[in-house]
Amino acid sequence: MDKALVAYFSATGTTERIAGDLAAAIGADLFRIEPETPYEGADLDWRDATSRATIEMNDDACRPPIKAAVGHMGDYDTIFLGFPIWWYVEPRVIDTFLEAHDLAGKTIVPFATSGSSAITRASERISTLVPKATVLGGSVLGGSPSQEQLAGWAIRILGA
Repeated sequence: MDKALVAYFSATGTTERIAGDLAAAIGADLFRIEPETPYEGADLDWRDATSRATIEMNDDACRPPIKAAVGHMGDYDTIFLGFPIWWYVEPRVIDTFLEAHDLAGKTIVPFATSGSSAITRASERISTLVPKATVLGGSVLGGSPSQEQLAGWAIRILGA
């Protein structure tokens, strides 16, 4: 496998755990995508039309600022991109991350944590945001996959 980065956004810790295990399993570097203003519990209440997440997800142009960008993105060939599914797609903070980096020629492998939603729409949306990258279909990684299972998934999805 080429040099890989696991970049992830996690609001509650679920995606963070899987991202850390994936990075360890495949020998990749790990980067946490952090919004400048962290999400609090009330921000994530999808049933509240005035919650921060609801407002962001209802605005396709919203790009919440992030604390930092990857300083050496040119070192990586493959980026495993992890996030929870929000409103059937990736959170807008992921869009900020994607647009903050030159990803031309890179392979992007989305992975998501979700109780019930598929990743299909997120992968399609990501493809439109980084048209010069190769975006693979990705997967929802639920439950508690072992590092061995995560390594096998990464190899399968990359076709290696």
